[in-house]
Amino acid sequence: MEEFNNKIEQYYVKKVDADKKSIYCHHDLMGELFTTTHKHDKAQLLYAEGDVVFVTTETKTYFLPARHLIWIPNGVVHSIHPKSESVMMRNLYFPVEKGEDAFYQNEGIYPVNNLLLQMMLFTNQWNGDLKKGSPNYVIAKAIKAILPQICLTNLPLELPLPKDVRLNKILRHIENNLGETILFSDVAHQFGYSERSLYRLFQKDLNMSFIQYYTIRRILKAIELLLDRKLSVKEVAQEVGYSSVPTFSNTFFKILGQRPSDYLNGENILKSR
Repeated sequence: MEEFNNKIEQYYVKKVDADKKSIYCHHDLMGELFTTTHKHDKAQLLYAEGDVVFVTTETKTYFLPARHLIWIPNGVVHSIHPKSESVMMRNLYFPVEKGEDAFYQNEGIYPVNNLLLQMMLFTNQWNGDLKKGSPNYVIAKAIKAILPQICLTNLPLELPLPKDVRLNKILRHIENNLGETILFSDVAHQFGYSERSLYRLFQKDLNMSFIQYYTIRRILKAIELLLDRKLSVKEVAQEVGYSSVPTFSNTFFKILGQRPSDYLNGENILKSR
């Protein structure tokens, strides 16, 4: 285990940040690789293909579905947990420049449109440092430059980590019963709260309501099930507690910007290249 952690440390510190002016590129199947908590001086663009990736910071767990990217500003402490060994991770690490757009200062998950997808395809054979002034550096710089213009919808695919230990049991209850309809009033009664006091606890500690947390968690589970490709959309809806497929589809669309059927039929383009 110590040798494994040393390899991770060497990769992220000695390689990514070794040349302060280069753009560092790393594309690879994750295998069983779990990237322990770390940070780097460069900002990171991470694109996932094939399955789900969990990115955990000090305050949140981000849920990165296939065919989406996450932007991680420099200096943000985080760990990376691929859901399966089939995940293809494509990373570009950018040095911070003066006067950058405010976009680059915030973490966020965004869908990848056709333009950005084709540009990512072009990086497929790259690995290591892209030296300033080289053709590949210019192309990578263009990828970074277009992000504020095309990444207009920061998807709410993250859940805050509770600070109040009283919430842990409640959140585990939600996690363990996603296939059932969970009523806020029932949860409050079961765990000995008035509805008003439990509402305040969610808002104060997680900065969101119970229903917001519950809805996002159901949709995140639905994405996992869709990517497994073992269940139909109707069956996925039932697995996350929706008796109505249209209601499930509408909720999925509001959060992810596409219908579950479209997401289910999406192709793993980069993985096959």
